[in-house]
Amino acid sequence: MRYFVQFSYKGKAYHGWQKQPNAITVQEVLEKAFSMMLRETVSLTGAGRTDSGVHAKVMYAHFDSEVLFLCTELIYRLNAFLPDDIAVSEIYEVPVESHARFDALERIYEYWIVQEKNPFLTDAAYYVKYPLNIELMNKAATILVEHKDFECFSKSNTDVKTYLCDVRKAIWTNDGDKLVFTISADRFLRNMVRAIVGTLVDVGLGKSSLTDIESILESKDRSNAGVSVPAKGLYLTTIKYPKNIIDYNG
Repeated sequence: MRYFVQFSYKGKAYHGWQKQPNAITVQEVLEKAFSMMLRETVSLTGAGRTDSGVHAKVMYAHFDSEVLFLCTELIYRLNAFLPDDIAVSEIYEVPVESHARFDALERIYEYWIVQEKNPFLTDAAYYVKYPLNIELMNKAATILVEHKDFECFSKSNTDVKTYLCDVRKAIWTNDGDKLVFTISADRFLRNMVRAIVGTLVDVGLGKSSLTDIESILESKDRSNAGVSVPAKGLYLTTIKYPKNIIDYNG
């Protein structure tokens, strides 16, 4: 049987999602928990990988198991065993050919910025003390949707075959005590969102113009874009799948 598991985590204590030989990761912790509860070796295939320190409000992975279990009971047992910064919310039985990564239709990220010192968001958002021109930042964000090649925002020396991404939405909004950047696409390159935010913040600070954004995108050169903002402000919030896999995923 193949199952999808929906879960969330705070990334501060982890070196990203994907297992690494000398660092603790979310995948490692979850696989140990599943293996212990089901009393068999469980391998999780994630919907993607998040970098060190990045959070996920919603993340998916799939696994195979021959063990019969009640999903609600397994979720309860897993959450009792897992650390406080990881939580399992759902486990779905899915068609056997379903794949958490390759079947994902859309991914949505948020990036949080605060402009006043806030002790409750110290580890959850990036503090920018200088005034930001949100109107200009949104005009710059609109330019992203008009492009397909995002090599200029990709981490160097990656093993991807293409830098093409279908960015469908990119917008800044005020949400109470924080400024939120929301971006959705079919796929994202490594470090892409944090590099985009850093570049758009430069626009908001008056360090770059809208013309500069066009030039950066056309250059395909990471060194021309802005710095990568801290991981602590980045959240994976939604992953959408075909209805035959998950009919509703928030």
